[in-house]
Amino acid sequence: MINKNIKNYIIALALLFGLSPYVTNLYASIIASSPISITAPNTDEEDEDDEEEEEEEEDEEDGEDGEDEEEEDEEDEDDALEENDSIYNNNDEIIVTDKDGHEDIIEVPGGMSVDFDEVIQEYNAQQYLQIDTTCRMSDENPEYAQEVYVDRLKRMPTAIEMPWNDVVQKFIDRYSGRLRRSVSYMLGASNFYMPIFEQALEVYGLPLELKYLPVIESALNPNAVSPVGAGGLWQFMNATGKRYGLKINSMIDERRDAVKSSYAAAHYLSDLYNIFGDWSLVIAAYNCGPGNINKAIQRSGGKRDYWEIYPYLPSETRGYVPAFIAANYIMNYYCEHNICPMLTKLPVQTDTIMLYKNLHFEQVSQVLGIDIKELRALNPQYRRDVVTGYSEPTDLRLPVEYISKYIEMEDSIFAYDVSDLMKRDLVDVNDAPGYTARKPVTYKRKYTRSTKRLTKSKKRRTKVRAAKRSKKSKVRSTKRRSTKKATKRKSTRKRRR
Repeated sequence: MINKNIKNYIIALALLFGLSPYVTNLYASIIASSPISITAPNTDEEDEDDEEEEEEEEDEEDGEDGEDEEEEDEEDEDDALEENDSIYNNNDEIIVTDKDGHEDIIEVPGGMSVDFDEVIQEYNAQQYLQIDTTCRMSDENPEYAQEVYVDRLKRMPTAIEMPWNDVVQKFIDRYSGRLRRSVSYMLGASNFYMPIFEQALEVYGLPLELKYLPVIESALNPNAVSPVGAGGLWQFMNATGKRYGLKINSMIDERRDAVKSSYAAAHYLSDLYNIFGDWSLVIAAYNCGPGNINKAIQRSGGKRDYWEIYPYLPSETRGYVPAFIAANYIMNYYCEHNICPMLTKLPVQTDTIMLYKNLHFEQVSQVLGIDIKELRALNPQYRRDVVTGYSEPTDLRLPVEYISKYIEMEDSIFAYDVSDLMKRDLVDVNDAPGYTARKPVTYKRKYTRSTKRLTKSKKRRTKVRAAKRSKKSKVRSTKRRSTKKATKRKSTRKRRR
C-alpha cells in the first residue's frame, strides 16, 4: 500500500507539471517498485532481521492477495490515464458529454493549437515582450463554482451576449489551464494590436469585443497560416481577402498587414451582420462561411439562434462561438486565474515612404544599418523581402528616426548592388560556337532477297486484283448495253403497233 501511495503521488506531481501521462506512469512504476522506506530506521539489527522474516512469511501466505492488489493498482492507473486523455492527448479537440452521456467531439479553432514556443520566437516578441519576473502569483489555476463564471460573464460590458454553458466552460478551462503561457503572451501582444483592431471596428460601428476574434484565429501571430491556407491575424482565405481589397500574389500578402487586414475584417463582419442580424451567427459565419450557416438554419426548421442550430454546424464552428466567449472571459479575468501578462516595451514609432521602384530589404539594411529582421517585422506583407514599386506605388514602413536618413541616402540605397537577389531585366543568349546540333539522319531501306520476294508478290496481287476489277467492270458495262438495247426494241415494237 505504501508503494501504491508513492506511485499515485508521483503521477499527480508529474501531471501537475505537464509531463506525458505515459512517461509518468513508467517512472512511477520504477520508483514504486524500488525498496523505499518511509519509516524511521531501527537501530537494533535483530529487530530488522525479525521484521524481514515476518514480511517474507506474510508475502508467501498472501501471495495471491498481493497479485490482486497489483491488478487493482493497474486498473486505478488506467482510470487515471483515461481521465487525463482529454487533457494531454487530444490537443486539437475538446470532448463534451451531454446529459444523456453522449460524447461530442469539438475541434478547437486554429489559434488555440498554436505552439507557444514558435510564437515567442517572432521578432516582435523577442524585442518588445519579456516575462515578468516580479510576478508573485502562484501558477495554480483555481476552480470556481458555476455561479461565479455566470456572474463574471454577466458583468462584462458587451453588446454581444456571453452566456455560460458546459461547452463554454470547457474552453475557459483550456485557456486558464494548458494555454496559460499563450494567454500571457497574448496579453502582452494585445498592447500592439488592440488599438488597431478597435479603430477599425469603430469605423464600421461594430462591437469592440470583436477585437478578440484574432485571439482564437491566430493567437495574435501575424505570420500564422492555417492548414487550409488562411493567413494573417484575421485568418482570411485568399478569395475573401481579395474580395475585400487585399492584394495577394507571389510577392505581396496583405493579409499579414495588421492595419489593412483589420479594416477588411471589419468590413466583412459588417456585411455578415447585414445578412443575419445576430452577432453569434455572424461570428459562426466568419468561421465556416454564410452558406453553411444558411444550411444549418434550414436543417433546424428555420431557427435563427446559434444554440438552436448548434447540432447542424461543422465540428470546428460548434466550438467557435464558445471559444470566442472564453477568449473574452480570459482576457478580462486573467488575474483571477493567476496568469501574469508579459511585460511590454514601448514599440518604436514608425512612418511610411512611397516607393516607385523595386527595392530589396537588403539594400535598406546595408545602407541605413537597420536590422533586416526589424524590416520584416514592420513589413510582414512582403513575402520575399522585395517591395514591388514598379507594379504600382507601394509603401515601406520604417522607424521614424530612419525616415530622414532614407531620404538623404535614397540614391545610394537604390545603387547598392543586390543583382544576385533580384530578378534580371535583360538576359543575353549564349551564341558562342562550339556545339552544333546533328542533322536528322534518314536511313534508306535495304532491299534483301526476302523483301524483293515480298514486293514481287505484292505486285502480282495488285495486278490480279486490277484484272478482276476490269473484268467486272466490262461485264457490268455489257449488261447495261444489253438492257438499253432491249428497252429500245420494246419501245419500237409498241410504236409500230
